[in-house]
Parts: sequence; C-alpha cells; structure tokens
Amino acid sequence: MSSTHHAPQWDDRRLPGAEGKTFLVTGGNAGIGYFVAERLAGTGAEVVLGSRDRAKSEAAIASIGSRVPGAEVRHLPLDLADLGSLRASVDALGLDRLDAVVHNAGVALDRPPRRRTEDGHELMFATNHLGHFALTHHLAPLLMAAPGSRIVTTGSFAAKTERLDLDDLQNEHDYRPKRAYARSKLAQMLFAMELNRRLRDAGSTTLSVLVHPGGALDALTPARPPFHVRTTGERLSRLPLGLVVQGKDAAARPAVRAVLDPDVHGGQLLSPRAFGLRGAPRAEPLWKHLADPVTAARLWTASRDLTGVDPTFTAPASRKPPGPGRKGTGTPATGHGKAASA
Repeated sequence: MSSTHHAPQWDDRRLPGAEGKTFLVTGGNAGIGYFVAERLAGTGAEVVLGSRDRAKSEAAIASIGSRVPGAEVRHLPLDLADLGSLRASVDALGLDRLDAVVHNAGVALDRPPRRRTEDGHELMFATNHLGHFALTHHLAPLLMAAPGSRIVTTGSFAAKTERLDLDDLQNEHDYRPKRAYARSKLAQMLFAMELNRRLRDAGSTTLSVLVHPGGALDALTPARPPFHVRTTGERLSRLPLGLVVQGKDAAARPAVRAVLDPDVHGGQLLSPRAFGLRGAPRAEPLWKHLADPVTAARLWTASRDLTGVDPTFTAPASRKPPGPGRKGTGTPATGHGKAASA
C-alpha cells in the first residue's frame, strides 16, 4: 500500500466542527451574509452578526436558532460607513481572540445622485472597501491571538471586467452607480491580495482569502421568514435561471469554505465551480488584474491616507507567542448550500 497521504476532498454537505471558535460576519443579518452565518452556526462556533440594524439581526438570530438547535449567535452594532465608530465596535466584541472575520457587508446603489458618508467619502467605496480596511486594522490584535485565523473578503463577479482609476477612487468626476459599485468591490479584492502579501512578509499565520459568490437571485433563495419570503409563483418563474445562477444560500458556500477548509491557502480565490456563477466552491486561477502588486500597493497607501489607519500584523517584540489554538471537537454538521452576487 502507498504511504502517500491524501487529504480528504472538501465536502460542502458535511462541515467540520468548530466548537470553541468565534467568527464575525459583517452584514450577517441578511442576504448572503445570513446564510454564511447560518451555516457557520451549524459547526458549533459562536457567530457574531455585525450590522447597523439590531431588529433585523434579532430576526436573523431567531431564524438561525429555529434551524440550528443550540446555535450561539449574537449581534454586534457595526456601521462600516462611520470610520470613527469601528474601534468601539471591536471593543464591544468583548473577545481576546477572533478565529475569522468574513468581510461580507456591502452597499449597492443603482441610480444617482452620488451619496457621501459623514466622513465625506462616496458611500459604496466607503462601506464596501474603506470600512473593511479600517475594521481589519482594529481586529488585528484579536486575529493575531488566534493561530491560523482567517480574513475572508467577499468580492464580486462584477469586478472581473473593471479597472481602478487611482486618480478618482471615489468617482467624483464621472459617477455611474453600477461602475462605482464594481470598482468598490475590485478595491476590496485588491486589498485582500495586498493583505496576503503583507501577512506573508510579516511571517503571520493569519490567512487572507478572497471569495466571490457568483450570481444569485432572491427568487431562487429558500424562504427565511420574516425577513425573506418568496411565493410559489416567484420560485417557478425563476426556475429556468437556476441553470445559470443560484440562490443566496448557495452563494454563501465559497465564504464558508474559506473559513473552515484546513487546506485553503492565503491568497486563494474561491468561487462557484460553473463559470464562476453557480455550483460548489472551488479555487479558481487569480484574475490577471488582481495579481497586480503595484496597483494594490498604491490602493493600500490611498486607503491608509483616507482612513488614518494602517492594518499591520507584526507583533511587538515583547509579545509572547499566543497559546495553542482552540480546535473544534464536535461531529460534522450537515448543511444544505445553494450561492449569489455581492
């Protein structure tokens, strides 16, 4: 018999246990983020839903609890568009370590006018990119305290054909909402790649993993009353599209794998298997423009200047190495995935 060890293939239907671990999902109270949280809760981990809307989070928590007996899920007030509030949000976590964060929350506007945050930043760029950039900075000590922690960044298929305008990152001169959205997601994706390079250079065990959910529709998403209800007519009318895209429950699968699969590496891009639009999550070749270190480094510098923070994962010289990581000991949870577009 051969002595060569082959790691078991990822089984999206049987997730590994993650008891004792804590995961933060931004925007975990709705859409794709909800299904990421629901599936992660099934592993025995504590799941924190980061969002502005407490009422929606409480509805999501109740829904998860009705499907995952004993689920440990709680709400964290989090407004990514308000950069000055993020340190207090991280302090409110009340944790000494964090095993993974899923940067999932996002804003998509489909018509003018151009909207600005109180900090003066274009709303989509501020929420989708700058907020997660700054949040990563504030979470760094907690992530460093958990060996093998993961930062999972949600990109979008819409970013595949876009390019950044480094001289107009916030679309001040030519604002077109759909393009501005795609560019904000591209900025997120380039951030994840640059973060991976910096983590490796620092010798950190934290991984930066990039995912995109493909294409998804509410009409193909299973009902989760009261915050998502679909009629039989809606489901039947959209069935043919199921050959091309999928529901938001399936769109969650790349992020879930990025958090849990022990064979995932930093710098990987996980996406749906079928043309990047639907199907089981797999690692796909990095898009050419995501592998551009010059653009990514310039974006990092601009983001640092706009937010006033600089995410770093280099521990102080006097810091003692963290203790052994908590490992899940439970039996695998059975999940039923189905995916979406961010």
